[in-house]
Amino acid sequence: MVSQTSRALKSARLIATQPPGQSQSGLVVGVCVFLALAVLAVFGQTAHFEFVCYDDDKNIYQNPTVAKGLSWSAVGWAFTHAQVANWIPLTTLSHLLDCSLFGLHAGGPHLVNVLWHAANAVLLFLVLRQMTGRLWRCAFVAAVFAVHPLRAESVAWVSERKDVLSAFFFILSIGAYVRQVRRPSKAGYVLLLVLFALGLMAKSMVATLPLVLLLLDYWPLGRWQTWRQLPRLAGEKLPLLALAAGACAVTALVPGLVLADVHRLPLSERLGNALVGYVVYLRQMVFPVGLAIPYPDAPNGRPAWEIILALAILAAISAGVVAGRKQHPALLVGWLWYLGMLLPVIGLIPILYGTTQADRYTYLPGIGLVLAGTWAVTDGCAVWKQRRVVLGGWMMAVIAALAVCAHRQTAFWQDDTTLWTRALACTSGNSVAHNNLGLALAKQGQPDAALTQFNQALKIRPDDGELHYNAGVILALQGKVDEALAQYQTAVALAPDRVDFHNNLGTALFAKGSVAESIAQFQAALRLQPDDADARYNLGNALANRGQLDEAIAQYRQVLAGHPDHENARHNLTAALALKAARDQAAAPPK
Repeated sequence: MVSQTSRALKSARLIATQPPGQSQSGLVVGVCVFLALAVLAVFGQTAHFEFVCYDDDKNIYQNPTVAKGLSWSAVGWAFTHAQVANWIPLTTLSHLLDCSLFGLHAGGPHLVNVLWHAANAVLLFLVLRQMTGRLWRCAFVAAVFAVHPLRAESVAWVSERKDVLSAFFFILSIGAYVRQVRRPSKAGYVLLLVLFALGLMAKSMVATLPLVLLLLDYWPLGRWQTWRQLPRLAGEKLPLLALAAGACAVTALVPGLVLADVHRLPLSERLGNALVGYVVYLRQMVFPVGLAIPYPDAPNGRPAWEIILALAILAAISAGVVAGRKQHPALLVGWLWYLGMLLPVIGLIPILYGTTQADRYTYLPGIGLVLAGTWAVTDGCAVWKQRRVVLGGWMMAVIAALAVCAHRQTAFWQDDTTLWTRALACTSGNSVAHNNLGLALAKQGQPDAALTQFNQALKIRPDDGELHYNAGVILALQGKVDEALAQYQTAVALAPDRVDFHNNLGTALFAKGSVAESIAQFQAALRLQPDDADARYNLGNALANRGQLDEAIAQYRQVLAGHPDHENARHNLTAALALKAARDQAAAPPK
């Protein structure tokens, strides 16, 4: 397949823009330095930020494998286990490396995200210039990409390493493709496949690369003049399509990624959300205000007028770019880049419960919009006498305004309290924000305020086991055992596959004196996860309480076998052995 593709590329009649010469090398270096410094100025503040309790705990600081750093066993684990319902082995390896280099200090991983984003901005500029030969237009596109406020979520959130890492290989893949088009070789195509595979292993959203390459064949590479050429150009990309299909299949098989039927919105609501989502993202690209995480779906679906208006806007723009495709091919390519790259995450495939929109989804699709807009404005001003001065001033003003807004937006990610307070100020019905703010308040020693947030979240999503569990934890800390017990029982009923739910329910039952029932819960937890030290330790305590010392001793020993530093298990094992020895001695016949 690779050799056939190479021959097809060799036989293609290329009319692409040739690589620019060396006369602008000084300007190119200057632009690259500017982009790197702009990224650092906007996002460098994250070096002093904390982790947030939104996947960072599961991905990094509470993940027992990742927190230990790189090792051969951890590398194998990265390729055989999912992280938060995502198969992202390359991203997982980067988190492992972070922990080896920085421990569990958040500043290091934050700075790594910033460096990857800076590299992406510079690389985007170089690749676009390689394709089009337009230095200042490409510099503007890269600068908007670098400092747009929508980038804050991808850069300031450590768990979104997958965005900045996958984008690096995505842009590199485009550069490799352009080189392959101009100087075809088997080695060049193999390199393209390798880069694409690496991108897919960082985040499968880059699976739309073959579509983007096909668009670039139309413009600026100029390889697609008539529809008759489409089958050949599409055939060149079959190996890429096969890689994309394989990655999507693996990703779809990860438990928990695609929502179960019971949590899925009807198809009509998903279509409505998708249409409105395209327009909302478009508005946020132009007016990036009120940005938050996440954006809850409308509880009863989008109003009909919103869907009709969104459909009309999308249809009008699409009709316009198609009609003007010959005079302004960049408009068509940029618009289809935007629509196509967003398609996997626009909400038609149900991924997140309760929300179909997120700023991070625009990280790569937004490039298409900026590309189209930049070429449209500059081409439209071609007849102006003072266009260079006017456009230069306008571009610098836009970049400066975006940078200021992005700096402010990034500051909201400094800690959980700031992030989730901001989210609640910008959204309504946001159970995720209420829950995570509650967790932050509980960590700060404010249980009453935390419980208020959990109760607010429960009013929005009463069928969420996690929320009942969190409320139960606070009630238990306040000594309200009966109320905590009720919350834990509801949590287990709603999510019977959660080990921690069973464990805490068992703990509450034990506190109420229902030891036999608590044992059943600890055993249920261990059936789900046999190596859970907390559940096994609690089971040992419950067995010891009932006088089943031999069984309790066995549980303590199993805990210590996997966790030799578990001091409570060691202490209780010693006490149980002493009690057993005393009981055996008392039961022994007198000599």
